[in-house]
Amino acid sequence: MNTKTISLVALGTAAILLIPLVAMQFTEQVNWNLFDFAFAGVLLFATGLAYSLVAQKGGTRAYRAATGIALWTALLLIWVNGAVGIIGSENNPANLLYSSVLAILVVGALIARFQARRMALALFVTAIAQMSVPFIALIVWPSTAGFWGDAGIVGVIMLNTLFAILFAASGLLFWQVNASIGEVAPTHQSFT
Repeated sequence: MNTKTISLVALGTAAILLIPLVAMQFTEQVNWNLFDFAFAGVLLFATGLAYSLVAQKGGTRAYRAATGIALWTALLLIWVNGAVGIIGSENNPANLLYSSVLAILVVGALIARFQARRMALALFVTAIAQMSVPFIALIVWPSTAGFWGDAGIVGVIMLNTLFAILFAASGLLFWQVNASIGEVAPTHQSFT
């Protein structure tokens, strides 16, 4: 990866971080501290670099789109869960279950060696894991008043469905790549 790409990703990260910085000047609703900016900066920068690495490797538009959807969905999952929590507040222990979704995605991608057909399967399993979280939370932590927050059980399930659809859409794009090239060009899908 060249310095120009790294610089562009860094500039993009800085530009995005300017949004909450400026908002803090006009409203008390946005109240970030140094840790919030550092965490968001690392998350955005790492996601941008990961996508840039994939884009430089080549491959089809569908492969790059599938990778982008998977990466940005994972980023959004981390961001929402860390900021306000998905199940109740961000301090609810049930929200830790989402780390297993991300672990499945990362381990699945490594096992798949970034080959399209295997990445599709990894994303489908990730989508299933995403949809399982609220039901596992219901079993492990019995529903009590306030546990599910203002959204309630239905709202939590709907949000999980949205994330699962995005992971599944990425998987479908990887599946399309596999069908269109038949994995005959592993240099486009493999980082090894």
